[in-house]
Parts: sequence; structure tokens; C-alpha cells
Amino acid sequence: MPTISGLRRRGFTPASLRKFCEEIGVAKGNSLVDVAMLESCVRADLNENADRIMAVLRPLKVVITNYPEDKEEWLLGDNNPMHGGHRFIPFSREIYIEQEDFMEDAPKKFFRLKPGGEVRLKHAYIIKCEEVIKDEQGSVVELRCTADLDSKTGGATAGRKVKGTIHWVAAKTALPAEVRLYDYLLETDENGNLPDDFIGALNKNSLEVIDNALVEPSVKLQAAGKHYQFLRTGYFVIDPDTTPDKLVFNRVVGLRDSWAKEKNK
Repeated sequence: MPTISGLRRRGFTPASLRKFCEEIGVAKGNSLVDVAMLESCVRADLNENADRIMAVLRPLKVVITNYPEDKEEWLLGDNNPMHGGHRFIPFSREIYIEQEDFMEDAPKKFFRLKPGGEVRLKHAYIIKCEEVIKDEQGSVVELRCTADLDSKTGGATAGRKVKGTIHWVAAKTALPAEVRLYDYLLETDENGNLPDDFIGALNKNSLEVIDNALVEPSVKLQAAGKHYQFLRTGYFVIDPDTTPDKLVFNRVVGLRDSWAKEKNK
């Protein structure tokens, strides 16, 4: 069982731990509680209280060819739909999106970016992929896109419907960050039981460290313990290892809530 300081560093809030204790109650005998219940409690707390930002964990460069090279504009984004507030987000000709938000040979129901396909950039424009740039090994390293420059909020084509919306960060202003993705320490069988070989059950992928993530500049100089929801990714907290020159985030929990689904059955 993690220590209280360990839970705090991972980003579990006092309110979520109190809610968890209320949910499980007090029993006279030993019992097991699904960890998804604890995750559901922290997810509910952070959904209400954590500000939203855009962060790209595995960046793929996008150049918007019909956007002026020397132009930079600041777009308005909401901090949290639960309690309001807004922030300004810089936008420019070169941006980064998630690698997984592009697929060259996409299936029919892939509603993100693909050759010849359109997608809306969160808080920004609708873009269309015109060209795919690859390196010598055949890996995709850059996308050349055009933007519908009237599709921003308030524009003539702002109401035009496209099926996908993805997040992004501007290349000029994005802040580099280290992101630590924590998973369960032990692997269980399909029934949730541990095997007899405890050492063999250790999850070799219980921690993944991403060194080259990028986040929007609104988080600059925030102190350890500050929580955010990375849009479309999960909930994260700034780690004490953060310095003015290096941001470090720990993943608290993902966006999906399996416990809430079980409870509503």
C-alpha cells in the first residue's frame, strides 16, 4: 500500500481520499476493494477542480502552409467548464499534434487527421492534411496542412461540421516537459487475482517516462502539487522535481472511469 506522501506525490487529493473512505465504510473483517473505486474518487474531484490545458506527449510537427509565417495570435480557451474561467493560448504557423492523431492508412471510422482529411484544432481552426513528409526510414516526421481561416470561433465557417477535434501546441511557445506515466505495479489475471509468483507478477511497464513532451505556456512557473487535465489524455500533477527550467508531471489517473460504469449497472 502506498504511503500518504506517496499518494500525495502521485496527485491523489485529500478530498478524493475522504470520499474513498466514505464509500468503503468500516468493516469488522479484512476485505479487498477494487482500486478502480479509488481512481473514480480522484477522477471526480479533479474533473471538477483541475484546469484544462493542452499537452502533446508524442509530438508530430504540422506546418499550416496558408497561415502567415510571421503571424502569432492568442486564442481563448476555457479553464474548466465546471467553474468557468479562461486563458489565452498562442497559435502560429507551426504546431505539434499527437502522433496517434494521424494515420496514413486510416480505417473508415478514424475521425482524426489523415491524408486529404479534415479535423478541427481545439479552440482554433479546421485544417486539412495535404502532404505527408517522411524521413529516410519511411517514418512520418511532418504534415503539411491548410487551414480554413474562417473556421475559428466567430468566423464565417465556424459552424462547419467535421467529425474530429484534436489538441495541439504551438511550436514557438510550447514548453518542454518530462511526463511520468504510472501504471499498476502488479499484473493480475482476468479475474483480478495475483499469481503465486509475486515477483513474476511485477509489471515491467509500471512506469514510462516521456522526455520530450510539450505543454502550452500557461503552466510556466507553476509550483509542485498543481493539478491539470491534459485534454483527451488524463489528469496530471506537477512533481516536486520540477524546476523553473524543467517541468515534470506525474499522471494521476486516466479519463476513463470503469468503476462508475460498474456502479451504474
